[in-house]
Amino acid sequence: MKLNAALRVLTAWDAKGRHVFTHRDLSKLFLEDSPKTLQEGINRLVNQGLLIRACRGVYVYAYAKSYDAHTIEHVAVALRRGQYSYVSLESALSEYGAISQIPIDRITVMTTGRKATYRTAYGAIEFTHTKRPVSELLKRMTDVGRPLRFATLEAAWGDLKRVGRNTHLVDHLDLR
Repeated sequence: MKLNAALRVLTAWDAKGRHVFTHRDLSKLFLEDSPKTLQEGINRLVNQGLLIRACRGVYVYAYAKSYDAHTIEHVAVALRRGQYSYVSLESALSEYGAISQIPIDRITVMTTGRKATYRTAYGAIEFTHTKRPVSELLKRMTDVGRPLRFATLEAAWGDLKRVGRNTHLVDHLDLR
């Protein structure tokens, strides 16, 4: 992978609004590279500051014009591509004002994928698995124009109780 070619490809995808890539995405963008050549090229782009390693296997184009305040959500989407995921629990309740404390270093996400916590360059992403059917999940979330859908207030409160998280920080008056 040559630097100029990589820059052209990443800039073209940035123009389409995409600035977060998985290792698999990059292997599809640079088909001519063998796995070893691809990994060496990615390492070189990271060392030169063209790519930021958000976490293992996920990279962010450092000079993207499509950067927004929700890069951590773009990373979460990349980590759970093909799964239903939405912002919920403490993150959602905080944005609704039902929790006075604002989680600034992490985002809590409900997902049909597996449970995990990832430490990224943009903060921690905490995935909590849900077994709810997809038809029910779709009723519990709304599209707010961000990369991840957002839980309704009732859904975020229900998710918090269902997974057995600490509920003493929630202002019950704000839930009404």
